[in-house]
Amino acid sequence: MPQRYLIALGSNVRHPRHGLPPAVLRAALAALADEGLVIEAASPFIASAPIGPSRRRYANAAACIVTPLSPPALLALLQRIEARFGRVRRGARWGARTLDLDIILWSGGPWRSRALTIPHLAFRKRTFVLGPACTVASGWRDPITGCTIRHLYARLTRPVPAPR
Repeated sequence: MPQRYLIALGSNVRHPRHGLPPAVLRAALAALADEGLVIEAASPFIASAPIGPSRRRYANAAACIVTPLSPPALLALLQRIEARFGRVRRGARWGARTLDLDIILWSGGPWRSRALTIPHLAFRKRTFVLGPACTVASGWRDPITGCTIRHLYARLTRPVPAPR
């Protein structure tokens, strides 16, 4: 049975064949489609500051995809695609990377295993995930909080009143 997923894409390293990070994201979307995943919608690309030790700015996007794959099978596929783009899973956490593909939400609700947690544990605190996600899945509800992506993004980006 087809499942719907929200995937976050990120890159902050030039790829020898695809070029700069925005081109890496375009190539990654093509790779997802080449693997038989149906891309319902893809957000515009945004630039964001890195988290952690990396100094290079990221290109970020989000995509809604449809596939019959289970969450573990989709994770394995995403990791194979990352590896084809040169991602090596060792070294510093939050370091520079050619391609990062994360499962944020799926139509089946929460999922938890040793290798995977859905919803993504940190997505509610990341404007670089919620901003692009708002453009492709603004009404999708977080199964834990019940809030829509639009609401989570508004919470994170609303101006904080000045102290009196």
